[in-house]
Amino acid sequence: MKEGAFDLAGLMNRRILVMLPLGFASGLPLALTSGTLQAWLTVEGVDLKTIGIFTMVGLPYTLKFLWAPVMDRVIPPWLGRRRGWMVLTQLCVAIGLVLMAVTNPRIHAGWLAAYALLVAFLAASLDIVFDAYRTETLRPHERGLGAAVWVNGYRIALLASGAGALVLADYVGWKMTYLAMAAVMLVGLFIVLISPDPGFVAEAPKSMREAVGAPLAEFFGRPHALGFLAVIILYKLGDAFASTLQTAFLIGGLGFSTTDVGAVKGLGVFATLLGAFFGGLLMTRSRLVRSLLLFGVLQAVSNLGFVVLALAGKSSSLLTAAVVIENVTGGMGTAAFVALVMSLCDPRYTATQFALLSSLEALGRVFAGRPSADVVTLVGWTQFFILTVVAALPGLWAVWRVRHVLEPEPETVLRDSVTEPAGSPVSERL
Repeated sequence: MKEGAFDLAGLMNRRILVMLPLGFASGLPLALTSGTLQAWLTVEGVDLKTIGIFTMVGLPYTLKFLWAPVMDRVIPPWLGRRRGWMVLTQLCVAIGLVLMAVTNPRIHAGWLAAYALLVAFLAASLDIVFDAYRTETLRPHERGLGAAVWVNGYRIALLASGAGALVLADYVGWKMTYLAMAAVMLVGLFIVLISPDPGFVAEAPKSMREAVGAPLAEFFGRPHALGFLAVIILYKLGDAFASTLQTAFLIGGLGFSTTDVGAVKGLGVFATLLGAFFGGLLMTRSRLVRSLLLFGVLQAVSNLGFVVLALAGKSSSLLTAAVVIENVTGGMGTAAFVALVMSLCDPRYTATQFALLSSLEALGRVFAGRPSADVVTLVGWTQFFILTVVAALPGLWAVWRVRHVLEPEPETVLRDSVTEPAGSPVSERL
């Protein structure tokens, strides 16, 4: 598709459309092993110390790159390397949710923790293969929109398994709620069965040694590997710093009630959906680097809304505007970022490389909390949010430094495509 071309009807093909339900299936288990599970334990009277231990259940999501090579190496005897794993892991997630549903947390808290950990491991594994499938199925010009549709499905699932599950539990109880979520996962298997096969299927690694070592050797063997890593780690860093203490700022810093913050956060979820979809649409008309730079600037500038809010004090209208703008631009940046990660993956090792790169991106979110608190203590909220804008600049600089590698000139791609296999990452063709 030429830059500037726009054909939404043509883009909404089966490859794009299946991303919504598959993203939903990917996001559904997350809250069921975290926030919703904590609510269940609290209602059942489980002590706070035990609930604290349950927070470790989410660890597989941050360590999934460790077993991703297995999913690159092993090919199930049905539906191929990606769809075969999708069926197996999704079925196992549903079974795990059933086991959780029939376990009494007051009597068998240990078993419930084990089942929840199993579901988190299986759900993280499902994410690994989903990411690989999305990368191999979407064509380059579809990646931005496909990522946006995927993110929207994922966010809708978080609403369903979070707020939706809490409401449902009030009417039918926790057991039936978790059984209902397991049933939804089983229904989602039909989507996998009708999903198209990946357009380009590379040969699987011939050994586990190759599956573990080759993805790292291939990536770090690229001339601009460190530049790519800088983009991955830094691109969303300003966004991560701005969001890590946002709730504390609104409640403790400005005096908004939890109801006020909850309502505007709910609105922010829908703003993220809108931003991701709008960003994906824009990416069908614009090249990757231009989108990364534009959306990155918008992400950074949106943090100034909280500067205005900190200066003005408690204002419901400014609160709504700041949160909505920040979530819209954040959704746009996420669509571009996911498209970037897909473009950097070698088709032979998609599962492993995507899992590793996405884990590196998560470092900012994981480690931003403590430094942010220290900065707020030293300089206050207004200066802190100004600094979050500054923290976004290295990511934009990193994109600019590798722009010619991420997005080679058309004649370069045409020349190299004569000798390079289809589907190779753009960085590998240089």
